Order: sequence, then structure tokens, then C-alpha cells
Amino acid sequence: MQRTPTYSAIYSDLLHPDTGMISNQEGYHVIKLQDTKLFQQLAYIDGAWVSADSAATHDIRNPANGRVIATVADCGSAETRRAINAAEQALPAWRARTARQRATVLKRWYELIMTHQEDLAQLLTLEMGKPLAEARGEIAYGAAFVEWFAEEAKRIYGDVIPATQSDRRLVVIKQPIGVVAANNWGQ
Repeated sequence: MQRTPTYSAIYSDLLHPDTGMISNQEGYHVIKLQDTKLFQQLAYIDGAWVSADSAATHDIRNPANGRVIATVADCGSAETRRAINAAEQALPAWRARTARQRATVLKRWYELIMTHQEDLAQLLTLEMGKPLAEARGEIAYGAAFVEWFAEEAKRIYGDVIPATQSDRRLVVIKQPIGVVAANNWGQ
């Protein structure tokens, strides 16, 4: 697995770590982030930020003017398999947690999203071209799903299903059973 330095060490021409400003290729400041760690262009696999094995990248362009605002790792099936394997390795520990412990992790994720709502909204605006107010709303809307699932995670109840025979019971328990890898990019 190829490990790569952090974004700011590679792409210092776009991100100014001292100021948190992201500039376009012409040097004009585009946005200012409070937490520059949110601007990542590498893939997070098995606890590390890594480049694609092939070193391939994909430019992300500002839809308003076509300028490159980021260059992300263009990962393929090998990286996807490593990510799935890492998640499978982590599953037993996740499964062993109580419903309340899993809910606490999800609730913390929600809190982090909302803490960084402004930076995330600015990044969304830069990448997608939507108005900042709409981006703020979209971040809050998406975070609300994480919060809802955090609350529901405490209530993972099983079921008793009516059986066809009087001396039997059908009991259903809900528990983590496996890893899912999904791609939502429609490419």
C-alpha cells in the first residue's frame, strides 16, 4: 500500500495551511476553511490517507468557471477491496458494541458534521456550485439522517413473529451482519 503525505504537503499551491485559504490556479482566494483537515484529496483506507495504487488522480472542477479546485485519488478495484477487507476486520469489534455504544458513535459523527457545517457548506458550494445558504441546509439535512439513525440505534428491538405451531416461537434479532461497498457517483 502506497502511503502519501498529507494534502497540505503535496498541494500547497492550492491550500494555504497557515491561513486556511483555498486558492484557485490563478492564485485568487476562493474560500477560507476554519479546519483545513476537512479538505482532503486522498482516499481514507484502513486508517490512513493514501493515493491510488496507480497514482491516478481525477480533477474536481468548479462548475462556475471550470477551474480545478482539487485533485483527488482515482481509486479502483484494488483499493476498494482493501477498504472492504479493513471494514470486515473492524466488524467484530463494532458488532461487539452495545446498541447504546453504537448510538454514541453515530451521535458523535452527527455533532462533528454540525460543528463543521460552515466549512462543509463552503466546500459543497465550491464543488457543486450551489448557493451557500442551500449548501448549509443540505449539510444540516444530511446530518439529520445521521442523528435519526443514532437515536434509532438505541432502539434496535427484535420481534416475536406468530408461529404456525403452538409449541414454537419465531424470534428475530437485529445485529450488524456485514460490510457494504457502494458507489453513488453514477459514472
